[in-house]
Amino acid sequence: MIGWLNRLRIAFGASFLWLICLIYFTQGFRSFVWTAVSYHLKDRLKLSPSASQFVSSVAFFPWSIKPLYGILSDCIPIKGRKRIPYLVIATVLSLVPWPVLGLNAILRSSKWHLTILLTVQNLGSAMADVVVDAMIAESVRFERAVFAGDLQSVSWLSMAWGGICGSLLGGQALAKLKIDTIFLLFTVLPTIQLLSCGLVRENSVGSKAFTDSVSSYNLVNPDDVVVADESFTSKKPNRSTSRRKKSQKNGPKRRSIIPTSYISEKDNSLSLGWLQSLKEASYSLVNAFRKPMILRPMAWFFLAHVTFPNLSTVMFYYQTEYLKLDPSFLGSARVVGWLGLMLGTFTYNHYLKTMKLRKILLCAHIGLSIMSLLDMVLVSRISLAYGISDKTMVIFGSALSDGINQFKFMPFLILSGQLCPPGIEGTLFALFMSINNLGSTLGSFTGAGLASILNLSSGSFDNLLLGIAIQILCIYIPVALLFLIPKEATGLSA
Repeated sequence: MIGWLNRLRIAFGASFLWLICLIYFTQGFRSFVWTAVSYHLKDRLKLSPSASQFVSSVAFFPWSIKPLYGILSDCIPIKGRKRIPYLVIATVLSLVPWPVLGLNAILRSSKWHLTILLTVQNLGSAMADVVVDAMIAESVRFERAVFAGDLQSVSWLSMAWGGICGSLLGGQALAKLKIDTIFLLFTVLPTIQLLSCGLVRENSVGSKAFTDSVSSYNLVNPDDVVVADESFTSKKPNRSTSRRKKSQKNGPKRRSIIPTSYISEKDNSLSLGWLQSLKEASYSLVNAFRKPMILRPMAWFFLAHVTFPNLSTVMFYYQTEYLKLDPSFLGSARVVGWLGLMLGTFTYNHYLKTMKLRKILLCAHIGLSIMSLLDMVLVSRISLAYGISDKTMVIFGSALSDGINQFKFMPFLILSGQLCPPGIEGTLFALFMSINNLGSTLGSFTGAGLASILNLSSGSFDNLLLGIAIQILCIYIPVALLFLIPKEATGLSA
């Protein structure tokens, strides 16, 4: 382990590795402060479950427009640099709302002010996620391509570790500290992240180092290049150096994953204006997404979220108000959920890669319906009749639900990578992720609407069983649409 990390340090530099690990750890550690936000909406603002879920859904909307951040950072350099300035802006946006909420009780007590500040915070976090993906993609070019998988492993491990620490400490903090103190404590990580941005050096667009990097692409036919941003990595390793040399020997006919403005510099012509760059990038994206082989599967994943009314906030209210489960226990349950997610990833990678994606998605939805049945058992109190405690049911359901959801998410990642045409892998993959996030957000709005219709509110859970029953029925709507998924697609081939 130490030798592996040392090799990465030599290849990328200690400051770069530190920044990558810190950003992903912070993303996972957000559970520390968002647990406090959930309790603040419920206990201090006295919002109903539907209103609380509405606030959360609005606040997380910036994660649904991630391609916009990537296109901006690709096409509009700031003082000649495309990554670090945007990372600084993103970090500031993700940092400022927390001390404001921690120090200003008036803003903290206003639902609309709180929603705006939380939205700004998510805007910064989503932008930072995009920029750091771009930095990883750019850092594993050519001679360092063999480290692409290792760098992704480091990032995922950092985020998982952050999530576990955030969930454990978040529950403990709520039991011992005030909400405003928790908000202020969380500012430590974004502050360190902001300071760490100055440790990484980035070449200016047009500098000799930048030009040399672009020239190494050795393009023969610039007309075959499509505009693409590198702001998102599809979690697939880049081509190795040997393969690149072989391609150059035979005459490179593939498309390059670099913006058109780079080619203009190589040809000693004027670079495209930022408006023209934005126009071409958007055109390439829309043109690729119109293809049925891409549109149909993405439509399925989008509908799979939208048609499922998410009642997670209602269940949170039920667990805390009716079952009287304390914050420290719920934090521990989320840790079990993280472990379940990691177990789901491991199980898929080792045992399910050769299974048809349609079958995996079918099994995932059947599993999710079973998890909803467990929720019905919990709410109906049948579990107590058999001597099963509420805590056991919650922990068991949390781990299994997150594991099953990961089975569903893995085919999404696989199809996203397989369907991306050459030249715009990064941008299109980011669009796929945004569609997935937007579907989840709209599913939360659907759940909030269902909770409002059923009059599910704080202290009133009489219709919760009916709401869960409706959930179970809606789970099977996407099953009827599985024909949108390529019939022969597996985890190994499209």
